[in-house]
Formats: sequence, structure tokens, C-alpha cells
Amino acid sequence: MIKGNNINIRIGSGYDVHRLVYGRDLILGGIKIPFKKGLKGHSDADVLVHSVCDSILGAAGLGDIGYYFPDSNLKFKDISSLILLEKCNKLILEKGYFIVNIDCTILAQSPRLEPFKKKMEQKIADTLEISSEFVNVKATTTENLGFIGRGEGIEARSIVLITTQSR
Repeated sequence: MIKGNNINIRIGSGYDVHRLVYGRDLILGGIKIPFKKGLKGHSDADVLVHSVCDSILGAAGLGDIGYYFPDSNLKFKDISSLILLEKCNKLILEKGYFIVNIDCTILAQSPRLEPFKKKMEQKIADTLEISSEFVNVKATTTENLGFIGRGEGIEARSIVLITTQSR
């Protein structure tokens, strides 16, 4: 809390990574991306949404996605990560917080994600019931370096700003 202004702002960061495998759909930001491989995971393995969930929970001091949605619980098997995101948003709203903005980066050698970024922003914003102008999705490669560069996995990072002051 900033004294004198009665403003309560908090920042949270999120990170997730999943292995690319054959036989799964590639879901990023709630959007099905045409690709020969998908991400392996207990849920739909949407690394972008998982990182956003962790950043939201972390900003509010509520732990992480694994605490609320453990991969040992069959209830979450193949669940859409957008449902998890919606639940994370409800948790912070109950504590009186509102999302100010979200900034994300996806690290993937392929597929090319530029054509899907605005759709991802809109899908995340719709799920959180905020304007898409407050969600930013970037994508980059690792210049063929490491496990991402070899096409073995995809990583996502996000940061969120929350406040108790509504817009």
C-alpha cells in the first residue's frame, strides 16, 4: 500500500513450459493453432493461460495454479485452461482485486504465432471480462537454441498488474 494515496497495486509473474508431442491439439491462449504437434499435459496444456493464471494468483498472494488445480486430480484431466483462468479471476475478485493489465511472451520456434496473437488477447480478455486493450501477447523464437529451438517444447511468461481500485 502506498501511504497517503490509499492505492493498493500488486504485480505477479507467471511461467509455464510443456513438451511438444504428436497426437495432441496445440492450444495457446485458448485458441487452437494448426500444427503437427500439441502440448503434453494433464489439462489442455495451454502454457500461455497457465502462465497468466500463475501471475494472477501470485499478484494476489494466493499461491500457484498447481495448488488449486493439481495434475493428480482427475477432475482437471483435459480441462480447458480458460476454465482455470476464469476460476483464478474469481479468486482475486473475491479479495477485491481487479486486473489492470497483462503482458505475455510465448517462446516457440514454430509454428509462427503472429497471425493468432490478437485472437489470443481477445480470448483471454473475454474470459477475464476485461477489454482486450489490457492484454498483450508477444511471441518470439529462441533462434534455434535449446529445447525450444529444437522444437521440443513451448514456454510462456506473463506479468500482471492488479489493484483494488476499479476502473
